[in-house]
Amino acid sequence: MTEETLPSLLSDIRQCSICQNELPAGPRPVLQASSTARIQVCGQAPGRRVHETGIPFNDPSGDRLREWMGIDRDIFYDQEKIAIIPMGFCFPGTSPKGGDLPPRPECAANWHDKLFARLPKPVIRLVIGQYAQNYHLKGPKPKTLTDIVRNWHDYGPINIPLPHPSPRNNIWLKKNSWFEEEVVPHIQQKISQVL
Repeated sequence: MTEETLPSLLSDIRQCSICQNELPAGPRPVLQASSTARIQVCGQAPGRRVHETGIPFNDPSGDRLREWMGIDRDIFYDQEKIAIIPMGFCFPGTSPKGGDLPPRPECAANWHDKLFARLPKPVIRLVIGQYAQNYHLKGPKPKTLTDIVRNWHDYGPINIPLPHPSPRNNIWLKKNSWFEEEVVPHIQQKISQVL
């Protein structure tokens, strides 16, 4: 039996319906990847708007993320340059408390190890939110997302942990101005070097 190629694996992921009974809006896996992308954006799961359009980070969170990266939509959606791989490929639904539910665990369990094994080694991987950080950042970590992001140097040179760029995090960004003063310029410089 031969090993599955990246295009074949991506096709299988895009047709996945493993947890369709758990998804209130139904399955619609959203990701982008290629054998040449050396920048990886690894986040949580698509929101409702992304589910509806099928375009990753096609929302205010994506606008802020692109600002942090210092790139426009054309570059961001060039799959030859940038891979966008959330922990959950489908919109998981909305929490009764507000916000989206956590990413479904089936994606990581069934797809992630195979997918990352077939991707080129990244020069930079933006690791957004606790679920992605738990998967990508190996070894012991501080207990809070703030402390993980504050200690971003500890996960380099490839991985850079980030808070979620959602407008819901405006208060966090205001309290932690060091993030946009220190981390964002580093991200922009590194991405500029790769591109």
